[in-house]
Amino acid sequence: MGEQMQGKVVVITGATSGIGQVAAENLAGMGARIVQIARDRGRGEQAIRRLTSIHPGVEHTIHYADMSRMSEMKRVAAEIAQAEARIDVLINNAGALFRTRQLTEDGLEMTFALNHMAYFLLTDGLRERLVASAPARVVSTSSDAHRIAPLDLNDLQSEKAYRGSWFGSPGFKVYGRSKLCNILFTRELARRLAGTGVTANCLHPGFVATRFGDQSGGFLSSLIGFAKRFAITPQKGAETITYLASSPEVENITGQYFYKCRVTQPNKNAQDDEMARRLWEETARLASISN
Repeated sequence: MGEQMQGKVVVITGATSGIGQVAAENLAGMGARIVQIARDRGRGEQAIRRLTSIHPGVEHTIHYADMSRMSEMKRVAAEIAQAEARIDVLINNAGALFRTRQLTEDGLEMTFALNHMAYFLLTDGLRERLVASAPARVVSTSSDAHRIAPLDLNDLQSEKAYRGSWFGSPGFKVYGRSKLCNILFTRELARRLAGTGVTANCLHPGFVATRFGDQSGGFLSSLIGFAKRFAITPQKGAETITYLASSPEVENITGQYFYKCRVTQPNKNAQDDEMARRLWEETARLASISN
């Protein structure tokens, strides 16, 4: 794959399986040192062994955290910022879909906490290190599921959303809204990072055959399992993440949504800069972070 990432440090979540695993291995093959955040120690240790076999002599590292908990994300971000002299790329990739409404210990709806709040908190905690390492990049995995429904700032914790139904499960609607949050977050982050040398972009990987949805349970897991028969491979799904993290073609592009390594237009709800600002401010309030 070449050595265009030689000496670069890449922080990534959701890289013990699926497209995150493939992207991390691709970037390691290009010479990058990978810093992973994971929850499962068994899969984490396997991931480190795979990375070491791809790029021997490089000390890839892993930090463990429950990415649905705000205190854990703040802790792990602080640990990484202290441990790493530089961070060239941050890849926010971990995510999940849930069949029923669940609350975290922070009182947040699980999908919102894992798919959006974790992105926000990790990026906030690593922001100074990214800026100091510029040129640097933030890459966030979103989805075309963002087109499902508009965002309701008065129902970010989905007390109302789970009462409805979409494709057999309101969990799809809630997941779609979290992916809309990813795009709005990227737009506002790009605006706030303007002039720092740090870019922020997000992407739709395509519908990929991974572990995604396996934990949902019931009809939802069965539906996703059936759909995966027509899905693309994780190798194909990881192409745009790898591209955004490494390609010189996008070094000056920021605030955009990509699909198949090309800028594409998200729907109008995802282009609402006022909504992006308001979401950022509300997220910061929930996280007790100075705006």
